[in-house]
Order: sequence, then structure tokens, then C-alpha cells
Amino acid sequence: MPDQDPSAIPEFDLRRDGYAAVDWAANYLEKARELPVMAQVSPGDIASALPERMPETAEPFSDVLADLDRVILPGITHWQHPRFFSYFATTSSEPAILAEMLAATLNQVSFIWRASPASTELETVTMSWLADLLGLDPAWHGHIEDTASTSTLAALVAARHASGRHAVVFSEHAHSSVEKDARILGMQPRPMPTDEAFRMRTAAVAEQLARGDVAAVVSTAGTTSSASFDPTPELAELCARHGAWLHVDAAYAGSAWACPELRDSQAGVAEADSLVVNPHKWLLVPMDCSALFTRRPAALREAFTIVPEYLRTTDEAANLSDYGPALGRRFRSLKLWAAMRCFGRAGIQEFIRRSVGLAHEFAGWVEADPRWELVHVSLSLACFRFNGTDEENLAIVERVNRGGQIFITHTRLSGRIVLRLAVGYLHTTREDVQLAWSVLNG
Repeated sequence: MPDQDPSAIPEFDLRRDGYAAVDWAANYLEKARELPVMAQVSPGDIASALPERMPETAEPFSDVLADLDRVILPGITHWQHPRFFSYFATTSSEPAILAEMLAATLNQVSFIWRASPASTELETVTMSWLADLLGLDPAWHGHIEDTASTSTLAALVAARHASGRHAVVFSEHAHSSVEKDARILGMQPRPMPTDEAFRMRTAAVAEQLARGDVAAVVSTAGTTSSASFDPTPELAELCARHGAWLHVDAAYAGSAWACPELRDSQAGVAEADSLVVNPHKWLLVPMDCSALFTRRPAALREAFTIVPEYLRTTDEAANLSDYGPALGRRFRSLKLWAAMRCFGRAGIQEFIRRSVGLAHEFAGWVEADPRWELVHVSLSLACFRFNGTDEENLAIVERVNRGGQIFITHTRLSGRIVLRLAVGYLHTTREDVQLAWSVLNG
């Protein structure tokens, strides 16, 4: 055994380094607007700038911060940028950032209640707050997973376990994680065609359910490409008739239900078996935080509960690991709790309304310009295209993203390339959206 060297384990000054880290974070958020939104690097640039091996001896944390600026920051695509208009609305906030640091400090591993009573019970309370904010049934069970991919996976596991069936039905515009989850579980994925409004056709679903082998139907409330809404009420009736599990994917749009006037897409959700909403998209918390609600918690518990001897206790309390795939669970509720407290219902509603308003104002500019076509607008997402070829539209996406002033994505709707602009960052202003319109027309 080598000789021991106590000096090899360094001591750190958490206050000194912590203040420096918080200063770095505050400075970053203040200057993000000045940075190119999409990382302007090529594949391999970051890796080649890093040593091949870790250091043999300890380095100070100040060196880590220095390399964060020198090496890492050039390779960051800035999701915390006011002109990040790609994918879906996603934003963190100052209270949640600080809470994430505190969660890492406490480093809870809440697999059973005894391992972290506070994490378990705060999660239960926070999910109750979230259900109230979104206008959901307070009797539903709720817990937090990492992402909607995992929340949907948990729902499909429960559906398969409860039904003994192996097919999963979903829209051709559903998030790719639905098909991926079905593949992981060895279930049969069956994408369904959509109508002119990009909603899953109920007649096609009915045909599948009549076969008697469908374990679950996934209804999307806010599809990835266009934020369209599947006909959940009709799907709920069909699933009830045929004994299939109905899972609603409202990972993006569910946050909008914080505003009572934006709850039209909630129709039928009360009859669903499970529902996922991602607070890390539009409710001001950083990745990862995915809320899974169910009115059939016993089905999830039956599918997931395995209690080895070393986890058996006499505590009469719920263990949240019994309701999902993971045993070890992070203290994710702390950041959601902090954001909900520090913004309040009114602050969250104002932020969502502002995001929706900006997207619709942008859509109005598109609709008024004969050079452009407005394809679809829903909540804080506008889908549009230049009146030209698919190649011209793809060239616009590449041009504006390489320019660094904005970052958008594209999709394909009705066989055509369509551009997407999604509003959802906390500090995005009307001037940012106006700049995006100017850059697109540049």
C-alpha cells in the first residue's frame, strides 16, 4: 500500500470560492445578452482544449472558474439568453439557481422517507401547490422525475403492468421520447396520423384500440413541432371504453394552465390516468424537474415497488421511489418550492402571459408581411415560413443561427419545412422579439 499523504486532500474556502462562483453566475446572466446565442464552435473544439488526463495534484477552484471562461463558455449554447427562441420555452430564475446550490449542499438521496424526511415531504407539499396552481385535481398523486422522458416511461411501465398489453399509440407529432420509451420497454410503438390542425385522428386511434392489444394512448397537449393539442376528451372516452391507460404529455403547455384563461387544452385531463408537466420548461426552475401526476398511484406502486431488507423500516410514510424508476432521488422540490414562493402565483401568471403575448405579436408581424406565411401559432410558439423553397427556409435558419443574434429551429409540417420561434425566457423583451424579426428579414 502506498504511503499516505494527508496533504493530497485539499481544504477549500467555501465562502471565498462560493462568493466568486455567485459573482460569476450573476455576471454571466447580466452579460448573456451580449453573447452569441448558439455556440460558435465546431465538433471537437472543446475536447481538444482540455487535458487528456486529470491533474495529479489538486488545483484551486479559481482555476476552474478561469477555464469556465476560457474553454467552456465558448462552447455554451445560451439557453439563458433573451433571444434563445429554439425548441421550447425554457428558463431558470435567480431563486431557483440559489436553491439548486443549496440542494447540492444538502446532497439528499431520498430513496425512502427516513433517508430524507424533508425532501420527501417538501416534494409532496410542492406538488400539491403545483396542482393547485395549474387547476388540477388535488386528489391526484404527484411526484418529481428528472425529465418528461422518464415520467412518460414510468406511465408506460404502469400501463403495461396493469393491462398486460404491449402496444403504445401516439401522434406522429408526439415527442420522440414516447417512441423511445416504448422501444426501451419492448413495447410496440404505433404513431397515428394527424389532421389539418396537427391533432391525432381519433378514428385511427379507435381502430387500434379495437384490436385489444393497446396498453396506453399518449395524448399530447402541446406537440413539439407546433404546440398543437390532441383531442384528449375523445381519447379519454375511447380509452375508458377499451381499458387502455391514457397518459397526457403536457410537458410544455401544462405550465400555461397557471393562467385560467389558458386552460382550454386541459379539457379531458381529469379523466386521464397520468399527466406530465415540466416545470423546468416554463415555470422558472433549471433542469431537471418533471412533475408526474396520476389518479392511479396504486398502479405505479405495484409496478415499481421492490423493498430489499436494508430499506425496510417501521416508518408509516410514503416512499416516493415506489412510484418511478429511480431509487436514488435528488432534492428537486427545493428549487420548485423556492421559485413558487419567490414569484408567487401572480408573478408566474404575468411571466406566462407576457411570453404568450410576445409570440402572438410576432405572429401578427409574420401574417402582415406577404413575403412570409404564418403556419400555426399556439401559446408562446409561432410556426412560420418564408414564401420560398424548403432549401431557402433551411438556409435562413442556418444564416440567423450562425449570426449569433438569435437561435431558432425548424420542423416539418404538412410535408414542408417550417421555422419555429418559441418565447419563454424570463428576461426576454419586446425589443428582443423585434430584433429577431429584423434578423430574419436581414
